[in-house]
Amino acid sequence: MRLTRFRAALVGSAVGAAFMPLPPAAVEWLYSARLYATLQPRLTFLSNRAPFALLDVAIGAAAVMWIALAARDLRGAPGGLRGALHIVVRTIVWCAALYLLFLALWGLNYRRPRMRETLPYEASAVTPDAAVAAGRLAVDRLNALHDRAYAAGWPAADAVDPNLADSLAHAVRDAGIPRDVVPARPKRTILEWYFRRAGVDGMTDPFFLETLVAGRVLPFERAFVVAHEWSHLAGIADEGEANFTAWLSCVRGSPPNEYSGWLFLYGELARAVNIRERTALSSRLAAGPRADLRAIRDRYARDVNPRVATVGWRVYDSYLKANRVEAGAASYDEVVRLVLGVRLAGRPVLSLTADGR
Repeated sequence: MRLTRFRAALVGSAVGAAFMPLPPAAVEWLYSARLYATLQPRLTFLSNRAPFALLDVAIGAAAVMWIALAARDLRGAPGGLRGALHIVVRTIVWCAALYLLFLALWGLNYRRPRMRETLPYEASAVTPDAAVAAGRLAVDRLNALHDRAYAAGWPAADAVDPNLADSLAHAVRDAGIPRDVVPARPKRTILEWYFRRAGVDGMTDPFFLETLVAGRVLPFERAFVVAHEWSHLAGIADEGEANFTAWLSCVRGSPPNEYSGWLFLYGELARAVNIRERTALSSRLAAGPRADLRAIRDRYARDVNPRVATVGWRVYDSYLKANRVEAGAASYDEVVRLVLGVRLAGRPVLSLTADGR
């Protein structure tokens, strides 16, 4: 009876946590700025000690335990109906427990205030002409940085780049988060097959606060992908806001990191303008950046399975909406609005980063 009550309380708590309205300011003050700010450095410090993804171990252990318990239930229940009921109940209880753990360790960051509410932001600055001008700036930066980035070389795939970590600390403070973030070492994962087929470049493990990066991400993409996941570690859950913070981190870093940031933003801006302007921007690219963009397109064409990607993004869209991100997967587009509209030190953010400062 006690076990039954405990299970019911656990499931009820998970349902209540999912639907309970929480004021964003309270979430920021009580959770993000205090509890999470205390947890993240400690959990990431510990997970950095392991050369493998702890999430992989947890997934494997949970799968083995679930299968073993399910087999026991089916063997001990003639006809299988009672055993199947035990399996269903256990699965619901486990999911409830995992959801509550997810919220406590990272997930409540989805309910923080949005950057457009906390940073100086001018909606009137987000115009088609501004997007075109930003696209031209991105092209100029890519053309100027390409040779310098390749000459400097790319950091090791599994190493924490100290230059990127330092610029992330500045970008996080600019994003209104005045606390230290411990960067996670980039790791491979057993989810690699899914990453490749679904077009996923990276993931933040919400339980051990690790950074997982797809192995086939190209060297000039990696800095931005890592900075994006580190932005999630800072408590920035919204995808577009994490993109903005990652871009800000990259363009204030070394030439390879800066190049990676502008390469990402060029792609976002190219999708934001009309086809005539997109063609004009593409024609301004030098041979080096043009080849790198083509290599990215070729990687996706070679690896991504359209059916897996479609299902994966639909599931992720539902996941984001369930976590109070109203735009769902479309929240990725928020980066363009933030880049054009945010003001830092009273100036447009583009004017502060165009020369790498």
